[in-house]
Amino acid sequence: MKNRICIKIGSNVLTQENGLPNEGLIKKIVLQIGELKSKGKQVILVSSGAVAAGRSLFKTVKKLDTVAERQLLASLGQVKLINIYTSLFKELNQLCAQVLVTKQDFKDRNHYLNMQNCLNALLSNDIIPIVNENDVISITELMFTDNDELAGLVSGMLDVESLYILTNVDGIYDGNPEHETSSVISEFDLKTHQLEKITSNTKSNFGRGGIITKCNTALYVAGLGIPVVIANGKTEHILNRIANGEKIGTTFKPKKRTSSLKKWIAHSQSNAKGQVIVNEGAKKSLVSEKVVSLLPIGVTKVVGDFMKGDIVKIMDENFNEIGLGLSRYNSKKAETLIGLKNQKPIIHYDHLYLH
Repeated sequence: MKNRICIKIGSNVLTQENGLPNEGLIKKIVLQIGELKSKGKQVILVSSGAVAAGRSLFKTVKKLDTVAERQLLASLGQVKLINIYTSLFKELNQLCAQVLVTKQDFKDRNHYLNMQNCLNALLSNDIIPIVNENDVISITELMFTDNDELAGLVSGMLDVESLYILTNVDGIYDGNPEHETSSVISEFDLKTHQLEKITSNTKSNFGRGGIITKCNTALYVAGLGIPVVIANGKTEHILNRIANGEKIGTTFKPKKRTSSLKKWIAHSQSNAKGQVIVNEGAKKSLVSEKVVSLLPIGVTKVVGDFMKGDIVKIMDENFNEIGLGLSRYNSKKAETLIGLKNQKPIIHYDHLYLH
């Protein structure tokens, strides 16, 4: 949506080396968000830093396992983090609201729509949503890869104009940032830049994600039709400079925008109930520039037990995933239609997302 920006701030931007929140830098970010809002922008803030904030408040006395310690620190830290934001935005006569989510909320269509409605209601009432993973209940398979992934999902859900990912480096480098021969890639393109050649995947002391995960998120979001900029959150006036079109950091150019439903399908990979295997002819047709549905004649095999309306993966004959979609049939019915002509689509184009 025009004039709507999602900003993700990493733990390594918001915290000092000793683990204490960098309130001076947080204030600078808040002031910049205020300036963006004064220019008519709606801002969604995806903020890390809860666990680090909790660590600054409390040192566990009783030995805990990793999950329990994270839950404890997140519980404490969320309060401190949101209080810092609330106080700083209050100085600008701005209201902010906390929204804690889990990965499961994006898998369930009803949860997804409820969350979308909540965020839209906040934005339409000039309230800044501050979104974070609910680390108190998000453990193991329920966790996002990191808040970059969360920011990507939120950006797709709200159809934002652009996504800014703020980290502690100047962008994506074409090699190890510590080497003098390496430089920031101004515009990332998979045709000329290969992820495996980006050698730096260092994680901070306070966050989970590295540069590779940021690239993957940016490519995913750009694939939905949303431009992404990865830049250094500690650079002076960084948000305004990006918003004003300055060539700073690394930009991921958008592809053609996809519908809201397709955006939801795009990040429902882990919720897929089965697979449909397609022949080479169907694959070529699907990945071409033409608008096509997946017809039974192009299907060679159905894998898994799924119902009508379930998410299924579309695989080629080498079992490479080429897309996702909502099946119009259950698995048993789909099997009876394999290879038949003149049948309704197994997956209609409107319910189809291709990688």
